[in-house]
Amino acid sequence: MDAQGRGRAENIDPADQWVLNPSTGEYELRLTPSAAQSTVAPQSGVPSPRRPRTPQGGRAGGAPASDAARAAAPDTAARSRTRTSSGPGRDTPERDVPSPRRRRGAPPEPVPGRRGRRPAKKKSKAKKALIWTGGTMAFLLLVVGTAGYLFIKHLEGNVSTTDVGDAGSKGFSKDEAFNILIIGTDKRTGKGNEGYGDKGSVGHADTNILLHVAKDRTNATAMSIPRDMIVDVPDCPTKQSDGSERVISGTERVRFNTSLGQDGRDPGCTMRTVQAVTGIHVDHFMMADFNAVKTLSSAVGGVDVCLKHAVDDPKSHLKLPAGESKIEGEQALAFVRTRHSFGNAGDLDRIKVQQQFLGSLARKMSSSDTLTNPTKLYKLANAATKALTVDTGIGDVSTLKDVALELKKVPTKNITFLTLPVVDNPTEKVHATVVPDPNKAPAVFDAIKNDVSFTAVKEKEKAAKDAEAARLQGPQAPADEVRVRILNGGAQAGSASQTLNWLQNDQGVLKSENAGNAPAVAAKTTLEYAPDQAAQARKLAALMGLPGSALKPGRSVTNAQGLPTMTLTLGKDFKGAGVSLTAPAKAPEVDNQSTADKVQCAS
Repeated sequence: MDAQGRGRAENIDPADQWVLNPSTGEYELRLTPSAAQSTVAPQSGVPSPRRPRTPQGGRAGGAPASDAARAAAPDTAARSRTRTSSGPGRDTPERDVPSPRRRRGAPPEPVPGRRGRRPAKKKSKAKKALIWTGGTMAFLLLVVGTAGYLFIKHLEGNVSTTDVGDAGSKGFSKDEAFNILIIGTDKRTGKGNEGYGDKGSVGHADTNILLHVAKDRTNATAMSIPRDMIVDVPDCPTKQSDGSERVISGTERVRFNTSLGQDGRDPGCTMRTVQAVTGIHVDHFMMADFNAVKTLSSAVGGVDVCLKHAVDDPKSHLKLPAGESKIEGEQALAFVRTRHSFGNAGDLDRIKVQQQFLGSLARKMSSSDTLTNPTKLYKLANAATKALTVDTGIGDVSTLKDVALELKKVPTKNITFLTLPVVDNPTEKVHATVVPDPNKAPAVFDAIKNDVSFTAVKEKEKAAKDAEAARLQGPQAPADEVRVRILNGGAQAGSASQTLNWLQNDQGVLKSENAGNAPAVAAKTTLEYAPDQAAQARKLAALMGLPGSALKPGRSVTNAQGLPTMTLTLGKDFKGAGVSLTAPAKAPEVDNQSTADKVQCAS
């Protein structure tokens, strides 16, 4: 029975009273006024070891009260202490502040251990918390974002990790765009999964979604990668259980799903394959098996789906009427696994159904029904962390929390679901596999690599991009007047020398020099210049194909001759001398793309 159904206030379960503190991104205990009238507040139902509290709200034995304990008795502990924070997810030490003076004529403060009614303004804060958290979840990955960071301290032992070496990024940056590969395997693990996947499968990459989150967090792109796409899997160094490294030889012209599991390949091999096919560096991965769909859909109380026609599939055991239905558990797994009841009964049609399911799961997770229900949140956290395996780069508690807080910033209306453009394999008489579309796929890859949104950006972000583009507008200096020094800040070895030769011998930029390596690695190529060097900067940008975002108005440096010179730093995105880095102005239109906020019916 929940708190609303109990007749006596003292029987309210405090586990039903956890609410989100938008300042910290953590859940805290907030008792209702009636429950707060008890002399000693009851202990929390969240599984965390706690020592008994004294009636004054402190710990037995003189230990200071926790945040939850102070929240349970706000009129006593909160008057003597206040909590400050330097930003989301960061806690700073508490400091003592004097108790507020009572105004003349005001009613006396309640004695320790008893509290009066809460001010009405507390309700408005709760409402603000809902607004602050609502409408921000994407799909499976955000289960970790929403639930995992709320109760991560209780669940940190649940998540498994895999060391993928240099296939991914070592850490996570809050200030950069990032790419996470979400992998669903077809391995039959867990009771009740005998009817799914290939019998005896080692766990192939059955479902694959590359999630790109924009640097400014205004948008994200979730690109599904067909498992039956023919690719070349590169050589893959893998970490063994004894700490040694084994290089698994690559194979040519095989299905994408064999990039995982086959011959002992780990998720790092799948990440390397994605980069080989798309040119997009994958920073991290998250992997789940069949059980994740069942447990996560049940944890949120079911996921709403829509069908244009009734389905009765004896192979997947999916049986649903036309129209809207709520599914969870075994039925949810059957929904995302079936392919014989939709479209041409192929994997591409199943991908569309999976995208619909994930979009609906995102909406359900961001709804107030889930966010304000402690029981659902705890179940969601427990299910998500037990179901997932991640790389060591994001496997620690604090990093998972940082990822979650960044993902929360992306509105569902700007999360685009699309499928990597493919065509039938031209080498097959009977079409069973596909290959990347040579005419459409490169434009999609370029948009993702260059952080271009597939949805309309807000006016504020558009204005910022217009300001960057304006740096390229105006007169250009002659090539022989351009003075620049070149640093290698993360490009391939020898890039600075090659660029110097190209500029001097092919472009007439004779006042250029190689300044060696930059002091730090740079993700992007930049050109820093003083205000009076703007014409030179525009000329060099035109020659090299630099975007406006690469131009950094600042200051010049003095070269060996004592003359002011610009600084060109070749970043990790540098493609070679004479190869343009200019991003496409607009992302291409992709067939059947959708956004996470739209309700669609599978057909």
